[in-house]
Amino acid sequence: MGWRITGYRESYQGRLHIDGVDAVDLLRRYGSPLFVFSEKRIRANLERLRRAALSVHPRVKICFAAKANSLLGILRVIRESGADIEVNSGGELFKALRAGFRPEQIVFNGVSKTPEELSDAIVSGIYAINVDSSYELDLIEDLSRRLNRPANIALRIVPEIGTRSHAGLQTALLTSKFGMSQAQAVECLHRALKNPRAFNLVGLHIHIGSQTPDPEPYIQAFELVWRVALALYRETGHRLRHINLGGGFPVPYLHNSRLAEMLPEKERTLFTARLDFGQVLRQALERAATIGDHLAGDLLDRLELVFEPGRSIIADAGTLLATICNIKTRPETGDTWLLLDAGYELLLSMSNYKWYYHLVAAHRADDPHTTAYKVAGPLCDGGDVYFDIEGRGRLPDYRFLPEGLAGGDPLAVLDAGAYTLAQASHYNGRPLPAVVLVTESGELQLIRRRESYQDLLYAEV
Repeated sequence: MGWRITGYRESYQGRLHIDGVDAVDLLRRYGSPLFVFSEKRIRANLERLRRAALSVHPRVKICFAAKANSLLGILRVIRESGADIEVNSGGELFKALRAGFRPEQIVFNGVSKTPEELSDAIVSGIYAINVDSSYELDLIEDLSRRLNRPANIALRIVPEIGTRSHAGLQTALLTSKFGMSQAQAVECLHRALKNPRAFNLVGLHIHIGSQTPDPEPYIQAFELVWRVALALYRETGHRLRHINLGGGFPVPYLHNSRLAEMLPEKERTLFTARLDFGQVLRQALERAATIGDHLAGDLLDRLELVFEPGRSIIADAGTLLATICNIKTRPETGDTWLLLDAGYELLLSMSNYKWYYHLVAAHRADDPHTTAYKVAGPLCDGGDVYFDIEGRGRLPDYRFLPEGLAGGDPLAVLDAGAYTLAQASHYNGRPLPAVVLVTESGELQLIRRRESYQDLLYAEV
Protein backbone atom coordinates (compact mmCIF):
# COMPACT_ATOMS: atom_id res chain seq x y z
CA MET A 1 0.00 0.00 0.00
CA GLY A 2 1.08 3.58 -0.53
CA TRP A 3 -0.48 7.01 -0.58
CA ARG A 4 1.47 8.36 -3.56
CA ILE A 5 -0.21 8.71 -6.97
CA THR A 6 2.28 9.30 -9.78
CA GLY A 7 1.85 12.69 -11.44
CA TYR A 8 -0.60 13.88 -8.81
CA ARG A 9 0.12 13.17 -5.14
CA GLU A 10 3.86 12.98 -4.62
CA SER A 11 6.70 14.12 -2.39
CA TYR A 12 9.47 16.46 -3.50
CA GLN A 13 12.39 17.32 -1.28
CA GLY A 14 10.51 15.67 1.56
CA ARG A 15 7.32 17.73 1.23
CA LEU A 16 3.88 16.74 -0.03
CA HIS A 17 3.05 18.14 -3.45
CA ILE A 18 -0.36 18.18 -5.12
CA ASP A 19 -0.10 18.44 -8.90
CA GLY A 20 3.38 19.84 -8.37
CA VAL A 21 2.27 22.48 -5.85
CA ASP A 22 3.86 22.47 -2.38
CA ALA A 23 1.18 21.75 0.24
CA VAL A 24 3.11 23.62 2.94
CA ASP A 25 3.26 26.72 0.75
CA LEU A 26 -0.49 26.44 0.14
CA LEU A 27 -1.15 26.54 3.88
CA ARG A 28 1.08 29.56 4.29
CA ARG A 29 -0.69 31.38 1.48
CA TYR A 30 -4.34 30.49 2.21
CA GLY A 31 -4.38 29.63 5.90
CA SER A 32 -5.39 26.54 7.84
CA PRO A 33 -7.41 24.39 7.59
CA LEU A 34 -7.57 24.32 3.80
CA PHE A 35 -9.17 22.08 1.18
CA VAL A 36 -7.18 21.53 -2.01
CA PHE A 37 -8.66 19.92 -5.12
CA SER A 38 -7.01 18.74 -8.31
CA GLU A 39 -8.78 19.48 -11.58
CA LYS A 40 -6.50 17.04 -13.37
CA ARG A 41 -7.39 14.22 -10.99
CA ILE A 42 -11.14 14.87 -11.29
CA ARG A 43 -10.91 14.74 -15.07
CA ALA A 44 -8.78 11.59 -14.98
CA ASN A 45 -11.23 9.80 -12.68
CA LEU A 46 -14.16 10.69 -14.92
CA GLU A 47 -12.33 9.65 -18.07
CA ARG A 48 -11.33 6.31 -16.54
CA LEU A 49 -14.96 5.46 -15.73
CA ARG A 50 -16.19 6.71 -19.09
CA ARG A 51 -13.69 4.63 -21.06
CA ALA A 52 -14.40 1.54 -18.98
CA ALA A 53 -18.14 1.85 -19.62
CA LEU A 54 -17.84 2.65 -23.32
CA SER A 55 -15.54 -0.31 -23.83
CA VAL A 56 -18.51 -2.50 -22.91
CA HIS A 57 -21.61 -0.58 -24.06
CA PRO A 58 -21.96 2.22 -26.65
CA ARG A 59 -24.62 4.30 -24.87
CA VAL A 60 -23.46 5.55 -21.49
CA LYS A 61 -24.41 8.54 -19.32
CA ILE A 62 -22.14 9.40 -16.37
CA CYS A 63 -24.01 11.61 -13.86
CA PHE A 64 -21.80 12.97 -11.09
CA ALA A 65 -23.51 12.64 -7.68
CA ALA A 66 -23.66 16.26 -6.53
CA LYS A 67 -24.26 15.20 -2.93
CA ALA A 68 -20.60 14.17 -2.75
CA ASN A 69 -19.46 17.74 -3.46
CA SER A 70 -21.61 20.52 -4.90
CA LEU A 71 -19.16 23.42 -4.96
CA LEU A 72 -19.78 25.44 -8.13
CA GLY A 73 -16.07 25.35 -8.93
CA ILE A 74 -16.12 21.55 -8.79
CA LEU A 75 -19.37 21.28 -10.76
CA ARG A 76 -17.86 23.47 -13.47
CA VAL A 77 -14.95 21.03 -13.85
CA ILE A 78 -17.40 18.11 -13.98
CA ARG A 79 -19.49 19.79 -16.68
CA GLU A 80 -16.49 20.84 -18.76
CA SER A 81 -15.21 17.25 -18.55
CA GLY A 82 -18.30 16.11 -20.44
CA ALA A 83 -20.18 14.51 -17.57
CA ASP A 84 -23.80 14.96 -16.51
CA ILE A 85 -25.14 15.31 -12.97
CA GLU A 86 -27.40 13.68 -10.36
CA VAL A 87 -29.03 15.92 -7.76
CA ASN A 88 -30.84 15.13 -4.55
CA SER A 89 -32.68 18.35 -3.68
CA GLY A 90 -34.05 21.58 -5.07
CA GLY A 91 -30.87 23.29 -3.88
CA GLU A 92 -28.65 20.91 -5.81
CA LEU A 93 -30.90 21.31 -8.86
CA PHE A 94 -30.51 25.08 -8.55
CA LYS A 95 -26.72 24.79 -8.29
CA ALA A 96 -26.53 22.37 -11.23
CA LEU A 97 -28.43 24.78 -13.47
CA ARG A 98 -26.33 27.66 -12.15
CA ALA A 99 -23.16 25.71 -13.01
CA GLY A 100 -24.34 25.45 -16.61
CA PHE A 101 -25.77 21.94 -16.81
CA ARG A 102 -28.59 21.64 -19.31
CA PRO A 103 -31.88 20.11 -18.08
CA GLU A 104 -31.36 16.98 -20.17
CA GLN A 105 -28.13 16.38 -18.25
CA ILE A 106 -29.85 16.20 -14.85
CA VAL A 107 -31.23 13.24 -12.88
CA PHE A 108 -33.17 13.99 -9.66
CA ASN A 109 -33.08 11.50 -6.76
CA GLY A 110 -34.52 11.77 -3.27
CA VAL A 111 -36.86 10.08 -0.83
CA SER A 112 -38.72 13.19 0.27
CA LYS A 113 -39.06 15.61 -2.63
CA THR A 114 -41.33 18.57 -1.97
CA PRO A 115 -44.01 19.78 -4.40
CA GLU A 116 -41.87 22.87 -5.03
CA GLU A 117 -38.82 20.77 -5.90
CA LEU A 118 -40.83 18.48 -8.17
CA SER A 119 -42.44 21.45 -9.92
CA ASP A 120 -39.01 22.94 -10.63
CA ALA A 121 -37.84 19.62 -12.06
CA ILE A 122 -40.93 19.22 -14.25
CA VAL A 123 -40.83 22.78 -15.57
CA SER A 124 -37.11 22.50 -16.26
CA GLY A 125 -37.68 19.33 -18.27
CA ILE A 126 -34.85 17.35 -16.70
CA TYR A 127 -33.69 13.96 -18.01
CA ALA A 128 -35.47 11.99 -15.28
CA ILE A 129 -37.09 12.26 -11.87
CA ASN A 130 -36.34 9.01 -10.07
CA VAL A 131 -39.68 8.29 -8.40
CA ASP A 132 -39.31 6.85 -4.91
CA SER A 133 -42.86 5.69 -4.10
CA SER A 134 -46.42 5.41 -5.34
CA TYR A 135 -47.25 8.42 -3.17
CA GLU A 136 -44.64 10.46 -5.04
CA LEU A 137 -46.08 9.24 -8.32
CA ASP A 138 -49.48 10.61 -7.23
CA LEU A 139 -47.87 13.92 -6.35
CA ILE A 140 -46.12 14.17 -9.72
CA GLU A 141 -49.34 13.32 -11.53
CA ASP A 142 -51.16 16.13 -9.78
CA LEU A 143 -48.38 18.61 -10.47
CA SER A 144 -48.05 17.59 -14.13
CA ARG A 145 -51.74 18.21 -14.69
CA ARG A 146 -51.56 21.62 -13.07
CA LEU A 147 -48.48 22.54 -15.08
CA ASN A 148 -49.92 20.97 -18.24
CA ARG A 149 -46.60 19.26 -18.83
CA PRO A 150 -45.65 15.56 -18.56
CA ALA A 151 -42.78 14.65 -16.26
CA ASN A 152 -39.88 12.48 -17.39
CA ILE A 153 -39.82 9.71 -14.77
CA ALA A 154 -37.88 6.60 -13.83
CA LEU A 155 -38.88 4.32 -10.95
CA ARG A 156 -36.46 3.43 -8.17
CA ILE A 157 -36.58 -0.26 -7.27
CA VAL A 158 -35.24 -1.78 -4.05
CA PRO A 159 -33.77 -5.17 -5.02
CA GLU A 160 -33.28 -6.61 -1.51
CA ILE A 161 -29.55 -7.13 -2.04
CA GLY A 162 -27.13 -6.79 0.85
CA THR A 163 -23.50 -5.74 0.52
CA ARG A 164 -20.38 -5.81 2.67
CA SER A 165 -20.38 -2.03 2.99
CA HIS A 166 -21.17 0.00 6.11
CA ALA A 167 -24.78 -0.47 7.28
CA GLY A 168 -25.49 3.25 6.85
CA LEU A 169 -24.34 3.10 3.21
CA GLN A 170 -26.56 0.20 2.14
CA THR A 171 -29.62 1.34 0.23
CA ALA A 172 -30.81 -1.82 -1.53
CA LEU A 173 -32.63 -3.53 1.34
CA LEU A 174 -36.36 -3.40 2.04
CA THR A 175 -35.47 -2.25 5.56
CA SER A 176 -33.94 0.93 4.10
CA LYS A 177 -35.88 4.11 3.39
CA PHE A 178 -35.16 4.13 -0.33
CA GLY A 179 -37.31 3.24 -3.32
CA MET A 180 -40.16 0.79 -3.83
CA SER A 181 -40.39 -2.99 -3.95
CA GLN A 182 -40.44 -4.77 -7.28
CA ALA A 183 -44.17 -5.48 -7.00
CA GLN A 184 -44.91 -1.83 -6.23
CA ALA A 185 -42.73 -0.71 -9.12
CA VAL A 186 -44.52 -2.95 -11.61
CA GLU A 187 -47.86 -1.50 -10.52
CA CYS A 188 -46.53 2.05 -10.88
CA LEU A 189 -45.08 1.30 -14.31
CA HIS A 190 -48.51 0.31 -15.63
CA ARG A 191 -50.11 3.33 -13.95
CA ALA A 192 -47.63 5.65 -15.63
CA LEU A 193 -48.19 4.13 -19.07
CA LYS A 194 -51.94 4.65 -18.74
CA ASN A 195 -51.46 8.38 -18.19
CA PRO A 196 -49.13 9.78 -20.88
CA ARG A 197 -50.41 13.31 -20.30
CA ALA A 198 -48.78 13.27 -16.86
CA PHE A 199 -45.87 10.88 -17.32
CA ASN A 200 -43.16 10.17 -19.83
CA LEU A 201 -41.88 6.83 -18.56
CA VAL A 202 -38.20 6.73 -19.51
CA GLY A 203 -36.38 4.36 -17.19
CA LEU A 204 -35.70 2.30 -14.11
CA HIS A 205 -33.32 3.18 -11.31
CA ILE A 206 -31.46 1.08 -8.77
CA HIS A 207 -28.70 1.89 -6.28
CA ILE A 208 -27.19 -0.70 -3.97
CA GLY A 209 -25.22 1.70 -1.78
CA SER A 210 -21.77 3.21 -1.44
CA GLN A 211 -18.25 1.77 -1.07
CA THR A 212 -19.47 -1.67 -2.12
CA PRO A 213 -16.42 -3.96 -2.32
CA ASP A 214 -17.84 -6.82 -4.41
CA PRO A 215 -19.03 -7.07 -8.04
CA GLU A 216 -21.87 -9.57 -7.53
CA PRO A 217 -24.40 -7.14 -5.93
CA TYR A 218 -24.11 -4.86 -8.99
CA ILE A 219 -24.58 -7.82 -11.33
CA GLN A 220 -27.62 -9.09 -9.43
CA ALA A 221 -29.14 -5.61 -9.32
CA PHE A 222 -28.79 -5.14 -13.06
CA GLU A 223 -30.29 -8.56 -13.72
CA LEU A 224 -33.33 -7.67 -11.63
CA VAL A 225 -34.10 -4.35 -13.33
CA TRP A 226 -33.40 -5.86 -16.74
CA ARG A 227 -36.02 -8.55 -16.10
CA VAL A 228 -38.51 -5.83 -15.10
CA ALA A 229 -37.75 -3.79 -18.24
CA LEU A 230 -38.01 -6.85 -20.46
CA ALA A 231 -41.32 -7.96 -18.91
CA LEU A 232 -42.74 -4.47 -19.42
CA TYR A 233 -41.72 -4.51 -23.09
CA ARG A 234 -43.27 -7.90 -23.69
CA GLU A 235 -46.52 -6.94 -21.97
CA THR A 236 -46.95 -3.44 -23.36
CA GLY A 237 -44.44 -2.89 -26.14
CA HIS A 238 -43.02 0.07 -24.24
CA ARG A 239 -39.27 0.54 -24.61
CA LEU A 240 -37.56 2.24 -21.70
CA ARG A 241 -34.90 4.75 -22.64
CA HIS A 242 -32.48 3.88 -19.89
CA ILE A 243 -31.54 1.80 -16.89
CA ASN A 244 -29.81 3.69 -14.09
CA LEU A 245 -27.43 1.55 -12.01
CA GLY A 246 -26.59 4.27 -9.50
CA GLY A 247 -23.06 4.63 -8.17
CA GLY A 248 -21.28 3.67 -4.99
CA PHE A 249 -18.08 2.50 -6.65
CA PRO A 250 -15.41 2.14 -3.95
CA VAL A 251 -12.27 4.14 -3.27
CA PRO A 252 -9.25 2.77 -1.34
CA TYR A 253 -8.74 4.96 1.74
CA LEU A 254 -6.32 2.82 3.74
CA HIS A 255 -2.71 3.25 2.61
CA ASN A 256 -0.81 1.70 5.52
CA SER A 257 -0.40 -2.07 5.81
CA ARG A 258 0.47 -1.82 9.50
CA LEU A 259 -2.82 -0.09 10.24
CA ALA A 260 -4.70 -2.50 7.98
CA GLU A 261 -3.53 -5.42 10.08
CA MET A 262 -4.98 -3.73 13.18
CA LEU A 263 -8.51 -3.54 11.77
CA PRO A 264 -11.19 -6.26 11.70
CA GLU A 265 -11.62 -7.94 8.34
CA LYS A 266 -14.86 -6.08 7.55
CA GLU A 267 -13.31 -2.64 8.02
CA ARG A 268 -10.11 -3.67 6.27
CA THR A 269 -12.17 -4.82 3.28
CA LEU A 270 -14.25 -1.64 3.32
CA PHE A 271 -11.32 0.80 3.37
CA THR A 272 -9.14 -1.04 0.85
CA ALA A 273 -11.92 -1.88 -1.62
CA ARG A 274 -11.27 -1.65 -5.34
CA LEU A 275 -13.48 -2.70 -8.26
CA ASP A 276 -12.78 -3.01 -11.97
CA PHE A 277 -15.80 -1.02 -13.13
CA GLY A 278 -15.50 -2.15 -16.75
CA GLN A 279 -15.29 -5.80 -15.78
CA VAL A 280 -18.30 -5.52 -13.47
CA LEU A 281 -20.38 -3.92 -16.22
CA ARG A 282 -19.25 -6.54 -18.73
CA GLN A 283 -20.30 -9.37 -16.44
CA ALA A 284 -23.65 -7.69 -15.78
CA LEU A 285 -24.39 -7.31 -19.49
CA GLU A 286 -23.26 -10.85 -20.26
CA ARG A 287 -25.65 -12.22 -17.65
CA ALA A 288 -28.48 -10.04 -18.95
CA ALA A 289 -27.82 -11.22 -22.51
CA THR A 290 -28.65 -14.78 -21.48
CA ILE A 291 -32.17 -13.70 -20.55
CA GLY A 292 -34.67 -13.56 -23.39
CA ASP A 293 -34.54 -13.88 -27.19
CA HIS A 294 -33.12 -11.79 -30.05
CA LEU A 295 -35.75 -9.12 -29.44
CA ALA A 296 -34.51 -8.83 -25.88
CA GLY A 297 -30.97 -8.48 -27.19
CA ASP A 298 -32.04 -5.63 -29.45
CA LEU A 299 -33.76 -3.92 -26.51
CA LEU A 300 -30.66 -4.31 -24.36
CA ASP A 301 -28.39 -2.92 -27.08
CA ARG A 302 -30.51 0.21 -27.45
CA LEU A 303 -30.69 1.04 -23.74
CA GLU A 304 -28.71 3.93 -22.39
CA LEU A 305 -26.90 2.92 -19.20
CA VAL A 306 -26.79 5.64 -16.56
CA PHE A 307 -24.38 5.76 -13.64
CA GLU A 308 -24.20 8.11 -10.65
CA PRO A 309 -20.60 8.03 -9.33
CA GLY A 310 -19.66 10.57 -6.68
CA ARG A 311 -17.04 9.22 -4.29
CA SER A 312 -15.03 7.54 -7.06
CA ILE A 313 -14.79 10.85 -8.93
CA ILE A 314 -14.02 13.33 -6.18
CA ALA A 315 -12.69 11.53 -3.07
CA ASP A 316 -9.02 11.18 -3.93
CA ALA A 317 -9.06 14.49 -5.84
CA GLY A 318 -9.42 16.39 -2.54
CA THR A 319 -6.97 16.88 0.33
CA LEU A 320 -7.62 18.61 3.64
CA LEU A 321 -4.57 20.40 5.02
CA ALA A 322 -4.62 20.97 8.77
CA THR A 323 -2.28 22.22 11.48
CA ILE A 324 -1.25 20.85 14.88
CA CYS A 325 -2.48 23.43 17.40
CA ASN A 326 -1.76 21.58 20.64
CA ILE A 327 0.33 18.64 21.84
CA LYS A 328 -0.15 16.88 25.12
CA THR A 329 1.23 13.75 26.73
CA ARG A 330 -0.42 11.37 29.17
CA PRO A 331 2.27 9.82 31.38
CA GLU A 332 -0.35 7.50 32.82
CA THR A 333 -1.12 5.95 29.42
CA GLY A 334 2.05 6.78 27.53
CA ASP A 335 0.06 8.51 24.79
CA THR A 336 1.02 11.63 22.88
CA TRP A 337 -1.94 13.58 21.59
CA LEU A 338 -1.98 15.79 18.51
CA LEU A 339 -4.86 18.30 18.54
CA LEU A 340 -5.63 19.65 15.07
CA ASP A 341 -7.64 22.61 13.78
CA ALA A 342 -9.87 20.23 11.75
CA GLY A 343 -12.29 17.71 13.22
CA TYR A 344 -15.64 16.21 12.41
CA GLU A 345 -17.13 19.62 11.60
CA LEU A 346 -15.25 19.03 8.33
CA LEU A 347 -15.07 15.21 8.39
CA LEU A 348 -18.54 14.20 9.57
CA SER A 349 -18.25 10.63 8.25
CA MET A 350 -15.42 10.09 10.71
CA SER A 351 -17.99 10.45 13.49
CA ASN A 352 -21.10 9.09 11.73
CA TYR A 353 -19.59 6.03 10.08
CA LYS A 354 -16.21 5.76 11.83
CA TRP A 355 -14.64 6.55 8.47
CA TYR A 356 -10.89 6.25 7.95
CA TYR A 357 -8.88 9.09 6.41
CA HIS A 358 -5.15 8.63 5.96
CA LEU A 359 -2.79 11.19 7.52
CA VAL A 360 0.60 12.31 6.20
CA ALA A 361 2.99 14.89 7.65
CA ALA A 362 2.98 17.38 4.77
CA HIS A 363 6.41 18.85 5.65
CA ARG A 364 8.07 15.46 6.30
CA ALA A 365 6.33 13.23 3.79
CA ASP A 366 9.39 11.03 3.19
CA ASP A 367 10.24 10.51 6.86
CA PRO A 368 9.29 7.18 8.46
CA HIS A 369 5.71 7.35 9.66
CA THR A 370 6.24 4.92 12.52
CA THR A 371 5.51 6.87 15.73
CA ALA A 372 2.10 6.27 17.27
CA TYR A 373 -0.05 9.31 18.14
CA LYS A 374 -3.58 9.88 19.34
CA VAL A 375 -5.07 12.39 16.92
CA ALA A 376 -8.12 14.55 17.65
CA GLY A 377 -9.97 17.59 16.37
CA PRO A 378 -10.71 20.93 18.03
CA LEU A 379 -14.38 20.49 18.95
CA CYS A 380 -15.77 20.45 22.48
CA ASP A 381 -16.97 16.90 21.94
CA GLY A 382 -15.31 13.71 23.14
CA GLY A 383 -16.23 12.02 19.86
CA ASP A 384 -14.16 14.47 17.81
CA VAL A 385 -11.26 12.05 17.41
CA TYR A 386 -9.51 10.19 14.61
CA PHE A 387 -10.04 6.82 16.32
CA ASP A 388 -12.92 4.73 17.66
CA ILE A 389 -13.81 5.82 21.20
CA GLU A 390 -16.18 2.86 21.48
CA GLY A 391 -13.24 0.49 21.30
CA ARG A 392 -14.85 -1.73 18.66
CA GLY A 393 -11.84 -1.61 16.37
CA ARG A 394 -13.62 0.09 13.49
CA LEU A 395 -10.82 2.68 13.40
CA PRO A 396 -7.21 2.20 14.48
CA ASP A 397 -6.44 3.49 17.99
CA TYR A 398 -3.36 5.35 16.77
CA ARG A 399 -2.06 7.08 13.66
CA PHE A 400 1.57 6.61 12.64
CA LEU A 401 3.44 9.80 11.82
CA PRO A 402 7.07 11.00 12.04
CA GLU A 403 8.71 11.21 15.42
CA GLY A 404 9.03 14.61 17.11
CA LEU A 405 6.12 16.49 15.58
CA ALA A 406 5.60 19.98 17.01
CA GLY A 407 2.92 22.61 17.30
CA GLY A 408 2.37 24.42 14.01
CA ASP A 409 3.36 21.39 11.91
CA PRO A 410 1.11 20.68 8.89
CA LEU A 411 -0.73 17.40 8.35
CA ALA A 412 -2.56 16.27 5.22
CA VAL A 413 -5.84 14.35 5.39
CA LEU A 414 -5.91 12.37 2.15
CA ASP A 415 -8.88 11.30 0.00
CA ALA A 416 -11.04 13.97 1.65
CA GLY A 417 -12.90 15.25 -1.41
CA ALA A 418 -16.20 13.39 -0.97
CA TYR A 419 -18.88 13.98 1.69
CA THR A 420 -16.69 16.38 3.67
CA LEU A 421 -17.43 19.95 2.57
CA ALA A 422 -20.91 18.80 1.53
CA GLN A 423 -21.61 17.83 5.16
CA ALA A 424 -19.51 20.49 6.90
CA SER A 425 -21.01 22.56 9.70
CA HIS A 426 -20.34 25.61 11.85
CA TYR A 427 -20.36 23.56 15.04
CA ASN A 428 -18.58 25.38 17.89
CA GLY A 429 -18.76 28.58 15.85
CA ARG A 430 -16.03 27.53 13.44
CA PRO A 431 -16.14 29.27 10.03
CA LEU A 432 -15.68 27.00 7.03
CA PRO A 433 -12.23 26.93 5.42
CA ALA A 434 -11.11 28.17 2.03
CA VAL A 435 -11.05 25.83 -0.95
CA VAL A 436 -8.38 25.98 -3.64
CA LEU A 437 -8.46 24.26 -7.02
CA VAL A 438 -5.19 23.42 -8.77
CA THR A 439 -6.14 23.79 -12.43
CA GLU A 440 -4.87 21.61 -15.26
CA SER A 441 -2.41 24.34 -16.17
CA GLY A 442 -1.05 24.41 -12.62
CA GLU A 443 -2.68 27.69 -11.63
CA LEU A 444 -4.25 28.16 -8.22
CA GLN A 445 -7.91 29.12 -8.23
CA LEU A 446 -9.75 30.09 -5.05
CA ILE A 447 -13.21 28.51 -5.50
CA ARG A 448 -14.48 29.19 -1.99
CA ARG A 449 -13.20 31.94 0.25
CA ARG A 450 -12.45 31.38 3.91
CA GLU A 451 -15.43 32.39 6.01
CA SER A 452 -15.15 35.06 8.67
CA TYR A 453 -16.88 35.28 12.03
CA GLN A 454 -19.28 37.73 10.39
CA ASP A 455 -20.38 34.96 8.01
CA LEU A 456 -21.66 33.01 11.01
CA LEU A 457 -24.41 35.62 11.33
CA TYR A 458 -25.47 35.95 7.69
CA ALA A 459 -28.87 34.23 8.06
CA GLU A 460 -29.74 35.33 11.56
CA VAL A 461 -32.45 37.93 12.08
